[in-house]
Amino acid sequence: MMSMKFIERSSQVMAYVLLTVCACITLVPFIWLGFAALRNPEVYFDFQFIPRVRHVQMMAAPEDSELRKVWTAVLPSDGMEISAAAELVGADLVNRARNEHLIEYRNGKVAWDMMSLQYFRRLLSGNEFPFVRSFLNSVFYASVTAVFATLFCAMGGYALAKFEFKCRTLFTRIVLMALVIPGSLLLAPGYQLLFKLGLLDSYWGLILPGLAPAFGVFLFRQSMLNAVPTELMESARIDGCGEIRLFFEMILPMVRPMLGAFLLITFLGCWNNFIGPQIVLQTPSKFPLAVAIAQLKGIYSTEYGLLMAGTILSIAPVMALFLLLQKEFISGLTSGAVKG
Repeated sequence: MMSMKFIERSSQVMAYVLLTVCACITLVPFIWLGFAALRNPEVYFDFQFIPRVRHVQMMAAPEDSELRKVWTAVLPSDGMEISAAAELVGADLVNRARNEHLIEYRNGKVAWDMMSLQYFRRLLSGNEFPFVRSFLNSVFYASVTAVFATLFCAMGGYALAKFEFKCRTLFTRIVLMALVIPGSLLLAPGYQLLFKLGLLDSYWGLILPGLAPAFGVFLFRQSMLNAVPTELMESARIDGCGEIRLFFEMILPMVRPMLGAFLLITFLGCWNNFIGPQIVLQTPSKFPLAVAIAQLKGIYSTEYGLLMAGTILSIAPVMALFLLLQKEFISGLTSGAVKG
């Protein structure tokens, strides 16, 4: 008995240790992103994470006479900060000594003065980047698509799961066949259809194609097969409950975890959608945040700190939404795993 308890506890400890390591590995890119958005431009590429004060450390005296002259000239700056050494002997001489491997830079304490919020201030000021406009575009596009796609997929899944009608099996197979079609194959015919309908450069051209994805219809079908008792529906109909009232007041509350999970999945997909808006939209003022941030990349030069700050501002809302709906998300994904 003791050995079994020991094995169970050991397995739990190993599982927690493994999960902790995986969580730390997952957090590394986010930590790097945060420091990349805070580093000042002049030291942006000098550090990977936290910028530190750098000191000059002299190497061994060279044998070459020319290099020895440089080494002797830089010698008074040994142990000094780089900025102080540049003022003392000249920045060109310090750079030459480093290029000739006569000195090396040694990291010291954290350089808090090399970090600032200047990139965030530039983005939020609205002078260089229409952040508020792009943010509202993303909120509108992702919210409208997520709400209506969730509603229509729930309706389609409910019909396939609980209604007996002709060709129901055929429609279910069509939905399953649509799941294996790559989305990239639909870009060209979708663009042609939107062009003929006159929906290019409009939000409707983005929203309408995503209102009833096959994945959502099949997901709600499976969820309602397991979570919605047919007897309860028949009892409600006998009591005089109409189909619309039955769907909104009885069926949807029963699949609430799936509603939250699919709503979150659809919202995240629309918020991070990059290819679709670039193809459909041509007016820069209509671009969502993901596309607008990509426009910060210049032709001849790129301010990567500005890109990193924009990335943080773009992922913050969806991260907050996930934290709010994480219980519904997890329970929704597991609701179809157990029948009964």
